[in-house]
Amino acid sequence: MWGLIRQFFRCVIPQVLRPLRVLWNQIIGFVFLVLALWAVPSALRTWRQFQEGQSGSLGRVMLAGLFIALMLWFGISSFLRARKISRS
Repeated sequence: MWGLIRQFFRCVIPQVLRPLRVLWNQIIGFVFLVLALWAVPSALRTWRQFQEGQSGSLGRVMLAGLFIALMLWFGISSFLRARKISRS
């Protein structure tokens, strides 16, 4: 009886966890991409202020660009990781 239960967990559970891991990576990737897109208007506003010589500084522009690039990187890598998991 215990051998049958052990065989069940060894065969069925990985087949259930794999799609859940793929879905998790896709959801996280979507969240990161939304965060990156959400920051774009603020970055553009800061860039315009910097160009016009108003209160915007180069540091804020660079920080906004870094944030957008980082969120895009995390989002894309999460989708690539999900694809890798689904193909294995």
